[in-house]
Amino acid sequence: MQDITGRMLELLPNISFPRIGIIDIIQIALIAFFVYQFMVWIKYTHAYTLLKGILVVLLFIFIAYIFKMNTILWIFSNLASTLIVGVIVIFQPELRKVLEQLGQKKIMSALFPFDAGKEVKERFTDKTISELIKACFDMGEVKTGALIVIEQDEMLNDYIRTGINLDAILTSQLLINIFEHNTPLHDGAVIVRGNRIVAATCYLPLSDNMELSKQLGTRHRAGVGISEQTDSVTIIVSEETGQVSVAQRGKLIRGVNSAKLREILIRAQNKQVVDNSKLRYLLKGRMKHEEEKTDR
Repeated sequence: MQDITGRMLELLPNISFPRIGIIDIIQIALIAFFVYQFMVWIKYTHAYTLLKGILVVLLFIFIAYIFKMNTILWIFSNLASTLIVGVIVIFQPELRKVLEQLGQKKIMSALFPFDAGKEVKERFTDKTISELIKACFDMGEVKTGALIVIEQDEMLNDYIRTGINLDAILTSQLLINIFEHNTPLHDGAVIVRGNRIVAATCYLPLSDNMELSKQLGTRHRAGVGISEQTDSVTIIVSEETGQVSVAQRGKLIRGVNSAKLREILIRAQNKQVVDNSKLRYLLKGRMKHEEEKTDR
């Protein structure tokens, strides 16, 4: 303990603080903003767990540096370039998606909200909610089994790749037709992103929860399984009873009615009204004030 304290006391006198100017403050603010946006984005991907593991490794390297573990530091210094390439390869799908989104309007408007007014942010529309409810209870009446996974913050690309891409606007008629008996797409799950059905016949992981009723079949266990591994909301229509159930956060709510299903979907919709017009009005007011001063 005394060695560590002595080492820290030796380092303190050598610490010098550079002069900080306006440009430095702007650079720090920009870097902090982009790092924050990166952390928010990566939090809702599978790479988040991997990132936490990398942070643990970096902490271990820091401890090795403090205690002068030269052999460990030599190994890491020689493997640094290989580790960087490995991280890029592992994060490749996520990095590619970020690059594809850089030019999209929603990102540019988030950075420069000069022309934005009141904006309604929601994962899907009220019409999509009504279409989902109608489809589920229409299928329940005729005992047509269905498994519908609604994507939220965490992307479901790994599960989408197991099915057949559709990319079609969600309607009750389309959902009913997909799950109709003896049709090519009826087996497996449908994945919904926003207001669109992105894929059908998708394979989902089965839950190992021993507390689930033995009367439940594969469809219900798959619905609970995907809700255990992601933040999705899954609607299950029983082929035996016609009951509509909802799986979320590893829990299964059985026998919901249309009102309860609407309530769950409204929560998942996460509708928010954001006023982005303050900056625009502020700038407009300042320009008007400058014009009045000029006229005088």
